Amino acid sequence: MTAATRLAGPLRQSGRLFALAATTVREVFRRPFQVRELVEQFWFVASVTILPAALVSIPFGAVIALQVGSLTQQLGAQSFTGGASVLAVVQQASPLIVALLIAGAGGAAICADLGSRTIREELDAMEVMGVSPVQRLVVPRVLATMLVAVLLNGLVSVVGVLGGYFFNVVLQHGTPGAYLASFSALAQLPDLYIGEFKALVFGFVAGVVAAYRGLNPRGGPKGVGDAVNQSVVVTFLLLFFLNMVLTAVYLQIVPPKGA
Repeated sequence: MTAATRLAGPLRQSGRLFALAATTVREVFRRPFQVRELVEQFWFVASVTILPAALVSIPFGAVIALQVGSLTQQLGAQSFTGGASVLAVVQQASPLIVALLIAGAGGAAICADLGSRTIREELDAMEVMGVSPVQRLVVPRVLATMLVAVLLNGLVSVVGVLGGYFFNVVLQHGTPGAYLASFSALAQLPDLYIGEFKALVFGFVAGVVAAYRGLNPRGGPKGVGDAVNQSVVVTFLLLFFLNMVLTAVYLQIVPPKGA
């Protein structure tokens, strides 16, 4: 197998993934819209991610608060602990936590569901009847992951900030007033906007990747299991890359707020 042949496979898969993403965006505006399917998928994804997200956000907020608090103490800038830790939670930790949980729980379930339908040839039967599988099945699932990601991002941000506040004030003997004052001095509304935008984009990516791998399993039931694993791994890689790009663009566009 030549190098060109080995390279053609991943490029072909990437092209099909982007084609599915474009088709999903286009099919959103096609009628009839699958409202019932959207509500069912929204409830399912939310039910499997709310509790884990809330539980994971507490240690994340605590670790960030403790680490930032230790660094600010070494630098003699304890008064900025609250602002630095809260910004780290809202801008970085919260969207990533939400995206990883949605990809690992909701995305895996979506991939397994679509993969089982594919190997049972249900999607082929839908196409024969003139029903678009993307419009009927993929669009509601992708929209559900996006909506859950945006709403769950707010929950994770609140829980993470409260956890960081508790650990900073109680364990590191910080001052509650200084914690809140530094946050108001350093934070601005675009910091919240970028967190929500990241969650929206990450939810879209998680839903599209899960749907793509579910629509293209290989080798029967074993291929469905392999597709689920691949969807989670690919989603994680894309999320970290997109997070780096979005963060770099945001820091170039929005100037930091001076203390």
